Amino acid sequence: MLTGEEKQFIEFWEKNREKQKKVTRKLSIGLPLGLLFAALIFINIAAGWHKRAAMVLNADPSLIPVLIIAVILIVVFIVIFSVRHRWDMNEQHYRELMSRSESKHKP
Repeated sequence: MLTGEEKQFIEFWEKNREKQKKVTRKLSIGLPLGLLFAALIFINIAAGWHKRAAMVLNADPSLIPVLIIAVILIVVFIVIFSVRHRWDMNEQHYRELMSRSESKHKP
């Protein structure tokens, strides 16, 4: 027997599973986490706690665009990975609940 919360999740996921796959939805969910990582990376660089890294960065200004591109790629990876993982976890939970509810109804 499914609990009320599990039944609500099944109803929610049946209505929203395709909507959650859309790109705009992925960006709205995963982007804050990716931007947090980017901000932490830039704060780490600006703090200058690693003297040798600060010296290399100051000596060669062409490393700044490379660093910005790397951070953008990190943000994109985190956005895609975190949202895809969350969707897979919800889908797995949905299938487990459906399997459990179908096995209860079979004679």
